[in-house]
Amino acid sequence: MSQPTSQRAPHDGAPQIAQCRAALFDLDGTLADTAPDLVAAVNKMRRDRGLELAPVERLRPLASAGARGLIGGAFGIGPEHRDYAPMREEFLANYEADLCVETTLFPGIAQLLDELDARGVRWGIVTNKVGRLTMPLVEQLGLAARAGCVVSGDTTPHSKPHPAPLLHAAETLALSPAKIVYVGDDLRDIQAGFAAGMATVAAAYGYCGTDLPPAMWHAQHIVDSTEQLAQLLGALS
Repeated sequence: MSQPTSQRAPHDGAPQIAQCRAALFDLDGTLADTAPDLVAAVNKMRRDRGLELAPVERLRPLASAGARGLIGGAFGIGPEHRDYAPMREEFLANYEADLCVETTLFPGIAQLLDELDARGVRWGIVTNKVGRLTMPLVEQLGLAARAGCVVSGDTTPHSKPHPAPLLHAAETLALSPAKIVYVGDDLRDIQAGFAAGMATVAAAYGYCGTDLPPAMWHAQHIVDSTEQLAQLLGALS
């Protein structure tokens, strides 16, 4: 069995996973493979404009960045563009209409969560996806009744990489942030985890964006598969 990759954290006071008593997970690209439905939503926009569909393999790495990443990848515009705001609403409407058509948990995630439940280890979800999309999706994936907390991008005044969503989750779980490990597939996840004072794991099997590779995020650990993730989280109790 391959071993998770460990890295030195950029500050000495970061907690170790062996000290942790709970796990928090990003949603898109970490727990669930949502890219097929996210890409379909932005490609519907291209189709409605008479454009060819953008290749899924080109847009898939951008899925963790949500509307900003996918609209940018499909149309080459960002939030500063005058057309971005209405296009974002169009994208979200498309996605909300077909939220969980091809979306599934990544292979091995269901078993990992079952194992955490069996050991009495609490876990939750912290995502930048807005609440009107997060809760229906979490429910359709069968996780809503099991998660110790679900924090969306609009639950707190700030979204990741700000630590506020993770600190809110820690408060909900009634645990010190130093007793929690956060797992995510985007640089913002690791930045938020560090800022919150949590242990961090980079999920390199996820989408990971197109900028810095996970090895340069300075996460304490990097996992290349959900099998490695389960092995690493085996230290939780």
